[in-house]
This record gives sequence, C-alpha cells and structure tokens, in this order.
Amino acid sequence: MMTKEERIQSDLIVKFPFLDGKVRVQRARRIYTDLPKERLEDLLKYAISEMDFVFLCTMTGLDEGDNLSFIYHLTRQDGVILSLKISVPKTNPVIKTVTGYFKGAEIYEREVMDLLGAKVEGLPEGKRYPLPDDWPQDEHPLRKDWKKK
Repeated sequence: MMTKEERIQSDLIVKFPFLDGKVRVQRARRIYTDLPKERLEDLLKYAISEMDFVFLCTMTGLDEGDNLSFIYHLTRQDGVILSLKISVPKTNPVIKTVTGYFKGAEIYEREVMDLLGAKVEGLPEGKRYPLPDDWPQDEHPLRKDWKKK
C-alpha cells in the first residue's frame, strides 16, 4: 500500500514525466523536487488545482555558486509539504512572480530581490524588504561573493 507521499510522487511523475528520478519523499509529509524554471507554472497550477497544495509556507533563496536557486514550499490541509526547486544562472537571475497564485509571495519575492539580487518579473513596484531604503542597490548580502564595504 502506497503512502500519501508516494501517491503524490507517483501522480507528479505520471503528469510530468520529466520529473522521473527527480521527485523524492524525504520523510513523512515532505516531498522535494528539482525542475526547470520554465515548468514551474505548469507544476504550480497542477499542484494547486489537482493536489490541493493551496498554501505557500515560504520561499527559500540560495546562492549555489554559479546559480541562484529558489525553493517554493507548498502545503495543504493535511500538512504535506511539496518543495519545488528551480535554479537560474547568477549572471541572469530572472524568475517570474507567483503572486497570481499566492498573494503572500510578494514579501518572499522582495526578500530574494534584496538579499540575493533576483529579478522578479511581474512583481509590481514597491518598498524594499528587508533591507533599508538607503542600502546600496547592487549590494546583495546573502550572495557568497558579497563583501561588506
């Protein structure tokens, strides 16, 4: 008998064959996958409408050397968390906003803009977060190559 996590894993691979070998059940209630950024929207739509992952818990940004990675942690009522990881080149760190799916994503997207230098397409102009307004525009303190001046 399959666990609910294994069923979610199987359903994702059936719907998105490119995920075969990339979706893993880390432990009870934790599912993780890497995917191309071009497929994030398709996967979000499916996870929300067909699998009930209707909450964005948080978004994690990582400096992984040549790439910046972003992990969208989605959850549903039963506490299962689906983490979707995309990576973009640090030289062109462009991602699309997910505020059309999750209004609360705006604060996380502003955070990765400020701290990692991500460019979030479709995010309306707004206040900086969490850095102060007078922080230098091209200084991103969570990048590994950042040095305090």
